[in-house]
Amino acid sequence: MVILGSTGSIGVNTLKVAKRFDLGVETLVAGKNIKLLNEQIKEFHPKIVCIADKKQISEVKHKKVLYGSDGILEAIEQSKSDLVVNALVGFAGLSPSVLTQKLGKRLALANKESLVVAGNLLQTSKIIPIDSEHFGLWYLLQNKPISSMTITASGGAFRDTPLEKLSKMSSAEALNHPNWKMGRKITIDSATMTNKVFELLEARWLYDCEKVDALIETKSIIHAMINFKDGSTTAHIANADMKLPISFALMGKVQEEILPHVDLVEVGNLQFKEIRQERYPIWEIREDILKNPQRGVVLNAANEISVERFLNNEINILEVAKINKKAYKKFSDILPKNLDDIFEIDKEVRKFCS
Repeated sequence: MVILGSTGSIGVNTLKVAKRFDLGVETLVAGKNIKLLNEQIKEFHPKIVCIADKKQISEVKHKKVLYGSDGILEAIEQSKSDLVVNALVGFAGLSPSVLTQKLGKRLALANKESLVVAGNLLQTSKIIPIDSEHFGLWYLLQNKPISSMTITASGGAFRDTPLEKLSKMSSAEALNHPNWKMGRKITIDSATMTNKVFELLEARWLYDCEKVDALIETKSIIHAMINFKDGSTTAHIANADMKLPISFALMGKVQEEILPHVDLVEVGNLQFKEIRQERYPIWEIREDILKNPQRGVVLNAANEISVERFLNNEINILEVAKINKKAYKKFSDILPKNLDDIFEIDKEVRKFCS
């Protein structure tokens, strides 16, 4: 397989699954964590390696090292593997997703931005999602009429913070997720609930369902629910560990235990909460963006800039959503028809939000 983002949390877990099931790894694409990449090279012996910065090539213990965004595309083209795991972060993951499908390779997708900004341009029926919520929905799907789909949210770092204190919370506090450790950007997106707006868009594209919603489940053991037209609801319950969806994405089916079962007696009780706009202002645009999914490119570009500004302590957590909503309303008439349109809109929105 080809792993894009091998030193991130999804990439590391993918390699754990590959090792357990003796799956071949042909190509590793990493960022700037060269120390970890070198450890991965030593263990998995990839034929091709790609990193972010040309200046670090000499540090990589491999004879064939590509670099940069063009290097990622070259690595995909040169690889003989028919499976690409895209675990890159942000808009940078879009071109690799498009190329993977253009080459007829299988796309196991953890880069949610690909679907958020260009769901209409990807062959969504051929995408294997690596995400607890979308894996949960896939796992629950039956040949029965569906009324709606529901995914769950943890609520992020500020789930229980008094509302009057939100504007004073630091970026360091926002990175303190209540349930697990993730990358910086996705942890901030969890705190603002932008991540869940993205996931609703993903579900809409992946499963062609416009009736998708989300709620907070504080212990993160229920990941998704499907409401059927007969009035019944099924829920996907599993311990929060990405190795489960990754195993299915890599192998198609799994016939042995990946995770221990959830002990419901030990869990004791579950708590559900409504996602409210006063705590998560971005939730205001949820219904509109599901009706106008092509505007996902606007929200994503604005969010990448506003999150960066928040992490640099230029704005507070509530201003992240303020900037995102301002851009969303400013670019309300966009209708991208191709990749060139998407890249142009992305550039204009970033300029506006900077």
